Amino acid sequence: MVLKFIKTIIFLFTTVLGILGNMSVSVNYMFSWWGGSEKKTIQLVLMHLAFTNIITLLAKGLPKTMAAFGLRNFLDDMGCKIIVYLERVARGLSICTSSLLTVVQAIIISPRASWWRRLRPKSAWHILPFFSVFWILNSLIGLNLIYSTTNSRLNVSQIKSDDNSCYFMLPSQKIKWIFLPVMVLRDAVFQGAMGGASGYMVFLLHKHHQHVLYLQNSKLLYRTPPELRAAQSVLLLMFCFLFFYWTDCAFSLFLSLSSGDNTLMINTRGLLTLGYATFSPLVLIHRDGLLAECWHGRN
Repeated sequence: MVLKFIKTIIFLFTTVLGILGNMSVSVNYMFSWWGGSEKKTIQLVLMHLAFTNIITLLAKGLPKTMAAFGLRNFLDDMGCKIIVYLERVARGLSICTSSLLTVVQAIIISPRASWWRRLRPKSAWHILPFFSVFWILNSLIGLNLIYSTTNSRLNVSQIKSDDNSCYFMLPSQKIKWIFLPVMVLRDAVFQGAMGGASGYMVFLLHKHHQHVLYLQNSKLLYRTPPELRAAQSVLLLMFCFLFFYWTDCAFSLFLSLSSGDNTLMINTRGLLTLGYATFSPLVLIHRDGLLAECWHGRN
């Protein structure tokens, strides 16, 4: 009974904190966007990331919180399809948007003479087609869940979801080998771009650090440019994303290979799926002043 109460409080706190944090970030960036004289590319990407996080928390956190309160059958068949589908789409959008954020920030801090600077968008509006591609791609990838999700147990070939309210019918081999490779390819491509851009930013930050040490040894004052400090925030976000993503994958693999009913592992994995959506706005709020300075400097 005590463990159930603790589980309920943890899921409720995580979901509410994440939603409020992302709403705060969204509102702040919207005011900065509409109130600023120049529209910044990074603002659009961060607003889209916050919106994606809210979808994740509503689709994943809310059902888990309701289930923790004992409301296990509050979703009808259509509700299960919508919730599970939105969760899959939001997961893909999070990967794509986080990758785009890293690439955009790498372009921002790249030297003016570098090849990266040629990729800099001429206008913040030029980033919108990327969002359209992300939504179309991830909406198509998640289509199979609409047909394979239900709220009632029909046969033994179904798998129960973590919140005990929805079931997944095992897909045919043909459908499985259509959607699974596409998902793996999407994750590999966008995480590869994220890793490359993050490595490039680490290289530039290291060069900047060496430059600062030289100036300090020369007894000269030097102030870190705001765009480089913002890059540190983006790198922190990316490291958090990779941590939660790969830890979630490890837990999923363990659960798929485990024959027993490990409730603790299932609940832990549920928290991991909410971790990035909850933690990322806290990072942005904590370092919001640094990012704001960056927006006033470059786009």
